Amino acid sequence: MTNVKLAVIYYSSGGTNFQLAKWAEEGAKDAGAEVKVLKIPETAPQAAIESNPAWKAHTEATKDVPEVTLNDLEWADAIIFSVPTRFGNIASQVQAFIDTTGGLWFHGKLANKVVSAMSSAQNPHGGQEATILSLYTTMYHWGAIVAAPGFTDPVTFAAGGNPYGTSVTVGQDGKMIEDVQAAVKHQAKRTVTVAEWVKKGNQ
Repeated sequence: MTNVKLAVIYYSSGGTNFQLAKWAEEGAKDAGAEVKVLKIPETAPQAAIESNPAWKAHTEATKDVPEVTLNDLEWADAIIFSVPTRFGNIASQVQAFIDTTGGLWFHGKLANKVVSAMSSAQNPHGGQEATILSLYTTMYHWGAIVAAPGFTDPVTFAAGGNPYGTSVTVGQDGKMIEDVQAAVKHQAKRTVTVAEWVKKGNQ
């Protein structure tokens, strides 16, 4: 087994995408990967966080999760992103981090990374697919290899049938509506497997 190094990179204000990231970590470790779960730095003003009890609670609960750095991207063979939808696009915090990757991209350090993405929104057609596809556009610029789950396992259908990446609807109570845990784990295992193929091919 070629040891695949996976960075699970997430942004979460309420905890949904953090939970998806943790499930991805479990699935990837089951597949034999070395995994880092890393959060994207917060750019929102503290006052905004303080004004939202759920946001404040989640920020406090995950204060010990390390923030992602460019070194983590260079370290990783594979990357799974877990990001919320903002008007059918990635959150500004995620974009702000991606905008710092130009140097790595310029020197070819992001080419051939195997990447996959997951998302969430407050309604079933809230932009999850568009958000994942938007993120993948950047990955094509990187020269990364997108490992979408497609319909490679029946769990994709059970989780709502998003072939681009696992996505979930979050109710007004902050809880996930679809049962996506198995789909997330399958997506993580698939990402690790594809990364293993790529790594073996490069050696």
